[in-house]
Amino acid sequence: MHRRHWISAFLGLIAGASAPARAQDKPKVARLVKPVAEWKKLLPPNRFHILFEEGTEPPGSSPLNGEKRAGTFVCAACAFPLFDSATKYESGTGWPSFWDVLPAAVGTKKDYKLILPRIEYHCARCGGHQGHVFDDGPKPTGLRYCNNGLAIQFVPKGEKLPPLRT
Repeated sequence: MHRRHWISAFLGLIAGASAPARAQDKPKVARLVKPVAEWKKLLPPNRFHILFEEGTEPPGSSPLNGEKRAGTFVCAACAFPLFDSATKYESGTGWPSFWDVLPAAVGTKKDYKLILPRIEYHCARCGGHQGHVFDDGPKPTGLRYCNNGLAIQFVPKGEKLPPLRT
């Protein structure tokens, strides 16, 4: 390999380039903007903490981790569709994991809370924190969207999706 390749790879590690840039990084969705105080009134405290204080639930605590039916996973704050169940898989991490998101469903940003940078993703519509994306997932994307179960709700196939929150 060329020295330039090694330098580029090293700089990528330092910068925290843990996931490839994707179309989801620049969502084209009309944003739902509400004051944090309003979200706090609308959501139970545990969901509010995950979605708008960027908390994390304990691994293995979500019943959605074992959900295997066909359907759609929507944002627990605004009901925006985020994942098709066909992209869900068992990652062994204790959190619901997906190898892809629905088109324009999420936006990303770097998170330095654990010192080493990670890629955090949020609902493209309301900005609610969902989890982190890693580059250790299965094909075809090689990505693992590691989601907080409290940040999503499951809608089985054949049932009507809930109306988007306004």
